Amino acid sequence: MVTFLVTRTITRLIRAGRGPFHNISSGGVHMHHSTPGVILLIVGGFMGVGAPPLSGWTYAAAVLVGAGSSLVLDEFAMIFRLQDVYWSQEGQLSVNMVTLAAACVGFAVCGLSPVGVNGLAGTEVVVRGGLVSALMVNLLLVTLTALKGKYPTALIGLFVSPVAWVAAARLARPTSPWARWRYSAKELAHARRRAAAFDDRWAPVRRHWDDFIGGAPTQAPQ
Repeated sequence: MVTFLVTRTITRLIRAGRGPFHNISSGGVHMHHSTPGVILLIVGGFMGVGAPPLSGWTYAAAVLVGAGSSLVLDEFAMIFRLQDVYWSQEGQLSVNMVTLAAACVGFAVCGLSPVGVNGLAGTEVVVRGGLVSALMVNLLLVTLTALKGKYPTALIGLFVSPVAWVAAARLARPTSPWARWRYSAKELAHARRRAAAFDDRWAPVRRHWDDFIGGAPTQAPQ
């Protein structure tokens, strides 16, 4: 998160023409910060595999992987679309991905785990079997939520099960695979109305958040 906030601050200063920062180019090729991000991820990954457990090298590897992940995710939209959309509306996808990644890391820090069932022994093995079965059911509901086009909700549902239960029971997004496979024309029209009402209510909130964190996108010429 520190790397992401520092990176976005610097890129916004470069965009505004303020401060000592500037874009880096070599031979006419613009150097995007996802490039050093990939290098940090690779170095951190190899260091983490080869380091003695709980040594200083392990913590250094964690820092490299965290910083590298942030740099790569900050340009996720550019990698996904294979074009420079950093300051466009499409580029806000990067902010969404970083927000989701931060939420998942936050759940892990709080001790939430989609598969963690620890401290059981003896007769509690039966309890473990029941919990594993519940986890498998939750995984099916998470998959159903994703098929309904609710990808952020599915990701959060891995850690907070009731979120997936509710989302799986609700109407699918009209562009989702579930809607294409199973909805009739009438049900699809209903899904479009529900999605439009939801977007009208929450899209401005999401847009303000994206603009606040990542900077307002450049408006395309009319």
